[in-house]
Amino acid sequence: MKTKALFLDRDGVINIDHGYVYEVEKFEFNEGIFDLLQFFLKKGYLLFVVTNQSGIGRGYYTQDDFFKVTEYMLTEFKKKEINIEVVEYCQHAPEENCACRKPQVGMIKRILERYEIDLENSWLIGDKQSDIDLAINSHICNTIAIGERQIENATYTFQTISECKVYFTSKKIKNL
Repeated sequence: MKTKALFLDRDGVINIDHGYVYEVEKFEFNEGIFDLLQFFLKKGYLLFVVTNQSGIGRGYYTQDDFFKVTEYMLTEFKKKEINIEVVEYCQHAPEENCACRKPQVGMIKRILERYEIDLENSWLIGDKQSDIDLAINSHICNTIAIGERQIENATYTFQTISECKVYFTSKKIKNL
């Protein structure tokens, strides 16, 4: 039996995007993210992170730096009883034209190799056009765009995670 999933970008969705966040001291969770993820968990969703980390490929920080921040993030989620199934990441710089860098579907394909996901009833939350395009390219039918950028083809758009959390937790949303 396939399960529903929520796919999340990291920088700009889970945490404030300060640009190449690779130090625990600079990792700040977005307001409302814990409540929003707990809401999706209560609705029966599995949670996955899909994140481009080109700073590794560009030499701005190491894979080990990324792993330390990821471990911190996952530990903080566990304290709130939020389980992230998998953190998939692309370490390549954009000019490497790899198959895993969003909006390419490599990260989603790796997840689908291990999990039976109902993409028609799944969601993706992102703050860039490449996030929403990843959902479209992967056949994830429901999307949420966060932030002030002009992002096309999102199912819903909110300025902040907090606004998204308030909306979703107070409304009866189709496909949830």
